[in-house]
Amino acid sequence: MKTGTAAVITALSVAATAVCFAANPQMGTWKLNEAKSKLEPGMGKNTTVVYAEQGDKIKITVEGLDKDGKPRHGVWIGKFDGKAYPSKGNLAWDAAAYKVVNERTNDITTMKNGKVMWTGTIEVSKDGKSRAVTVHGVNENGKKFTNKVVYDKG
Repeated sequence: MKTGTAAVITALSVAATAVCFAANPQMGTWKLNEAKSKLEPGMGKNTTVVYAEQGDKIKITVEGLDKDGKPRHGVWIGKFDGKAYPSKGNLAWDAAAYKVVNERTNDITTMKNGKVMWTGTIEVSKDGKSRAVTVHGVNENGKKFTNKVVYDKG
């Protein structure tokens, strides 16, 4: 009897985890909608962002251009638990912490060598077809900035 109960609990746990990832509106491929975005001049931009399940973590792959127009690529693997996880690649930051606010919204904080670079909010639209990323930070020259970047589901 105990073995059967354990098997049912395990099966339900696996199913619940799969539903949570499948229901997460952040998952998928997001393409920059530059016309709807307000980007600080002289900064890079992420042209494609892909959120994918990787075991019990999330893998975020970023493709874009740096401030000089050269291609950049980065990968972050972690959990949306508010803790900083390292990123790899040529991004302007080397770690990020994502925290779930509600079913469509995450907070994000990026860091470089342990210092906060920028903070922001990522919100998926109610219809799930777009998302807005609003960030506040300080650029390389010490000037404060705010970017509002809009992505369409691709």
